[in-house]
Amino acid sequence: MGPTWYNALSSEFEKPYFVRLKKFISTEQKSQTIYPPNTVGDIYSWSRLTPLDSVKVVILGQDPYHDVGQAHGLSFSVLPPTKVPGSLRNIHKQIKADYPSFVPPSTGDLTPLAEAGVLWLNASLTVRAHSAASHSKKGWEDFTKQALKCVARGERGVVFMAWGLPAQKTIDSIGVDKTRHLVLRSAHPSPLSAHRGFLGNNHFRLANEWLREKHGEDGVIDWEILSDDHK
Repeated sequence: MGPTWYNALSSEFEKPYFVRLKKFISTEQKSQTIYPPNTVGDIYSWSRLTPLDSVKVVILGQDPYHDVGQAHGLSFSVLPPTKVPGSLRNIHKQIKADYPSFVPPSTGDLTPLAEAGVLWLNASLTVRAHSAASHSKKGWEDFTKQALKCVARGERGVVFMAWGLPAQKTIDSIGVDKTRHLVLRSAHPSPLSAHRGFLGNNHFRLANEWLREKHGEDGVIDWEILSDDHK
């Protein structure tokens, strides 16, 4: 885990729920395939790529991808050569709608945006192979909610993007001060729901307009950093 997050969350590690969670994960690893596959290296990659004091935007997912070669510790992200999943294709579509010069990439690695201050955090940080939500309600949600609270308590105003009802309920539950932060809500980018309000939500442009107003030009996110022709 990255040092800024470790220091902020260290009090969680000895709490009963986290001790039970560690035992559950250890048991699962002995008999099941777990994703992300390199749990030591990947499970907390979000914390190393996006230090707590660098967070500008929070994008909350639910569950790691549960098929081979997908999850690597960032919500919605996959490493090449894995095919870009449907939800991420829709994220790319909306970035292009907000920034027409954006060229959607052929790969799905969101690391450049994570390094630029976008916290791609899943509510649950592990999953059993081919079994969606199999590690939900085992303690991860308690832990990641504390991570979100650390962001919300910060002095620097950030943008929370809440896509889909579960993410919206989680963001509501942590008590975000809307005089200091911006919460953007819409449908989830999943192919099943994207046309019910995700596509057309203008979240990437709206986030930057707010960040620019609050923090100046240095505060915005270069969403086009993912572009296939980005220089």
